[in-house]
Amino acid sequence: MARYIYILLFACVLTSCSDFQKALKSDDIKVKYEVAEKLYEKEKYMKSIRLFEQIAPSYRGKPQAEKLFYMYAQALYKTKQYYTAGYQFESFTAGYPRSEKAEEAMFLGAKSYYELSPRYSLDQVDTYKALDKLQAFIDKYPNSQFMPEANQLVQELNTKLETKAYEIAKQYHATAEYFGDYNAALKTLDNFLIDFPGTPLKEDALFLKFDSSYQLAINSVPSKMFDRLEAAKLNYAALIKFKADTKYKAQADTMLARIDTELQKFSK
Repeated sequence: MARYIYILLFACVLTSCSDFQKALKSDDIKVKYEVAEKLYEKEKYMKSIRLFEQIAPSYRGKPQAEKLFYMYAQALYKTKQYYTAGYQFESFTAGYPRSEKAEEAMFLGAKSYYELSPRYSLDQVDTYKALDKLQAFIDKYPNSQFMPEANQLVQELNTKLETKAYEIAKQYHATAEYFGDYNAALKTLDNFLIDFPGTPLKEDALFLKFDSSYQLAINSVPSKMFDRLEAAKLNYAALIKFKADTKYKAQADTMLARIDTELQKFSK
């Protein structure tokens, strides 16, 4: 019995391949459409895509076009061809704004760009693009069934941008001694704290800011040291105000004691 089942399945595969090859070589766009649709329904997306690509231009403006372009975009998305899928979904929503699939298409178009977003250490052009597309979807369909996932994707992308911004600021701090430029580190950390006020990395950023101002003050020329020591004390206070029992407390207190010692010299 198992042998007969195997033979039957093998025959079906051969028939399917034969239908695909015939459709691929056929000049009849109706045949191509029918075979492409069957292949799509069987989740043979790569083969369906080849046929959709052949007939798409001929079906523009025809009654079947809406379904064809939806299946085409979905097949591209299912095969992780996200650049092309994003474009096709956007074209679909522009061409068929009243379609019952328009909402889903707009969401999947935005999600395609989310899928293209790289890890935080790389260029984030696609991340910003994905955020723009997702925000446009959220604004247009605030009660969508896809809203929970859309919000989650936005949060993930923002976290990625937040991590990148922090790592850049951290790098400025790490290289400040070598380049002799703690001002650049302070500016970058300030920008990070302004851009991401609710960041879970705030404690770390506040300490790095305090440390940068401390290093700048301690290594200053005498004419600038007093003002910079006072500025460093303010950054210590900001850290302690944010978290009194900060994990950096012991180190920060030692640095504060050095600041107070240096300030006493000016009082004399």
